Amino acid sequence: MRKVLFVLTFIFSTAFTCAQQPPAVYLKAKSDLDAKEYALAKDGFLPFLNEATYGVLAYFATFHRAEAALQLGQATQAIELLSSLKGKPWSKSEEVSYLLALAYFQKNQLEEGLQALKGLTTEPYLTQGYRATFAYFQSDSLKWRIMPSLSEFMDNQGFTAALAYNLQKKPILSSEERGILNQLIQSGAQPALKDKVLDVVVIFPFTSNQEQAILTLESTNFLLELYQGIALEVASLRSKGVAIQLHTFDSKRNLDHLNSLVKDPTVLAADVIVGPIYPEESELISEFAELHQIPFVHPLSNLGDRFEGKQYSYLFRPSLTSLALGIVESMKSQAWGKTVAIGHSGSSRDEQLGLLLQSQLQKEGFTIAKVQKVDSKSASTFLQGLGVRRGNRPAVDQVILLSDDPALAQPVFSLMESISTKVPLLVMDSWLGFNFSNYEMLEYANFYFISNNTPKYQSEEMDTFRDLFYEKHLHFPSTHSLLGAEMVHWIHSNSEFANDFDLRPSLDQKGYQPGRLSWGFNFQKVNNNSYSPVFKLESGELIPLH
Repeated sequence: MRKVLFVLTFIFSTAFTCAQQPPAVYLKAKSDLDAKEYALAKDGFLPFLNEATYGVLAYFATFHRAEAALQLGQATQAIELLSSLKGKPWSKSEEVSYLLALAYFQKNQLEEGLQALKGLTTEPYLTQGYRATFAYFQSDSLKWRIMPSLSEFMDNQGFTAALAYNLQKKPILSSEERGILNQLIQSGAQPALKDKVLDVVVIFPFTSNQEQAILTLESTNFLLELYQGIALEVASLRSKGVAIQLHTFDSKRNLDHLNSLVKDPTVLAADVIVGPIYPEESELISEFAELHQIPFVHPLSNLGDRFEGKQYSYLFRPSLTSLALGIVESMKSQAWGKTVAIGHSGSSRDEQLGLLLQSQLQKEGFTIAKVQKVDSKSASTFLQGLGVRRGNRPAVDQVILLSDDPALAQPVFSLMESISTKVPLLVMDSWLGFNFSNYEMLEYANFYFISNNTPKYQSEEMDTFRDLFYEKHLHFPSTHSLLGAEMVHWIHSNSEFANDFDLRPSLDQKGYQPGRLSWGFNFQKVNNNSYSPVFKLESGELIPLH
């Protein structure tokens, strides 16, 4: 009877422990792990490893501590932690085997890693194990030679694919190697490993090695907004049965760290890579993408010169050339006249676009009255110097202002409110989102908006996405969130398993494609969105000029 009471007491105490909300310190450690603060997370899980005290919660703490240790390159400690979980009756046994294999691979204990993967039986971990094996063994054709027995691991499709890949690319084979290759071919092994899951890898600078702290999302909230849009669209597609996975990595604004990241099995097995965003980082990933034939998409930049001639590197937005062509074609379709003034901010994009426009417009017979750098203090005087003021006839037929800065836009808009002028003013589409601008209140609808993947605000798809976003985040999506979601939609629409998820065949075949949350894309034979019209605003609705 006492034994029965003891067992019942243990069951009830364990159930009580598991039913309670985890302690705040544990939740903080989990939050640190999600934020990729691995050192903090690893220390935070330490107090909860005692199974007698915390029950199943101790299993989770041990597992998450091992995750953090593995990310910190502490494979030995990760192996110790994960090995202690083997055989435990809980829900993450498959994940333990997969993570243990990665830890063994990181320590170069090849046979132990393959043995750990033999314990996998269910998806998605079985396929992830194959892909990790392929990525690891593909990079070095000599690794398999130290294995005492190849036949034991022939059920691992990643292992056989890596062997076939390395043997088939060798110009000369020994008799032993030829025998192995024939065995692989007869067994149906392919020299590549692909599943039907679209694996999207996102690499963003979430933290900074220089600061050793997470970047404040207040100061770089466009990254958070962009990522929220990406994550929500992936979740939405998964809920509809689409086979898509999102994998997130931190570039840390550190090239040495980024060089180690591209050796990660998940990155090597990616079907598409989004980000990073800074020039030196994006150039490194672009070179990696070209080498491994993985599409790489820069989500924000218009500066595409460094990607010209590359096959697998894309700008999701229009390049400077596409922006300039869109502006020139729109101006040619109107009867505004031939005299143009161009004002630009000091950013690289705006300065280069201003010079490119000057050259393109002159080729088309336009007269350039002035090209000038402007800022928030000089924008109004720049316009007034062109005769854009009350009671005067402007000396130009249209003005182009290139800037996304609301501080520059505000005095321009105030001037337009205070005077009556019909002179067309072409500005970036970001001006549509400035909270001080009410274009319906102007006497003349003389603002025109240059498309830079402009959102299609009035559509059922936009209403649906806004509702989903609000339900999850309790606020409506920003332009960057819309951009992130639309990018995932574009990737999914053009990544076909039959083409090894390569974007190019679909992009060239389809030409112009209507967007879901934007006005559309055209990547045909180019590596950027060449669809960049200029919009007018009529009764609150955007309408392309041509």
